[in-house]
Amino acid sequence: MKNAKFLILCVIAFAVILVVKTQFFQDAGTGSSAGTDSQGSPIDFESLPVKGMVTLIDLGATECIPCKMMAPIMTKLEADYQDKAVIAFIDVWKNREQAPKYKIRAIPTQIFYDASGKEVYRHEGFMSEKDIVAQLTKMGVPSPPGKKD
Repeated sequence: MKNAKFLILCVIAFAVILVVKTQFFQDAGTGSSAGTDSQGSPIDFESLPVKGMVTLIDLGATECIPCKMMAPIMTKLEADYQDKAVIAFIDVWKNREQAPKYKIRAIPTQIFYDASGKEVYRHEGFMSEKDIVAQLTKMGVPSPPGKKD
């Protein structure tokens, strides 16, 4: 009786793992040649960081909880900093080749580049709007109207 219960539990566990693994790889896709801005518009990976502009690249995944918490912040900042800085999002679950390129150890990771394309600052984990604005300001990007440092 105990062996039968154990066998049934093993079969169920295996089935669950198989379903989750299959779903994960199906959602992850095989990668593509473009990331997105916070609006979902394509961005060519080769153009990042954008030369001549301060660039913030947020590397995460649309299904990661802290990444989901950051999504509305990134959308707002992209609008606030339009024509002042580039704000881009790369889903590293869907674009797996980008994680090693940016040396990602955890998601979300935010990487700030100066106008010459040099990495200036890197942060792992959730980053508040206030902290992002402070870093952009430190890099010489004027705060959006209504923001005080």
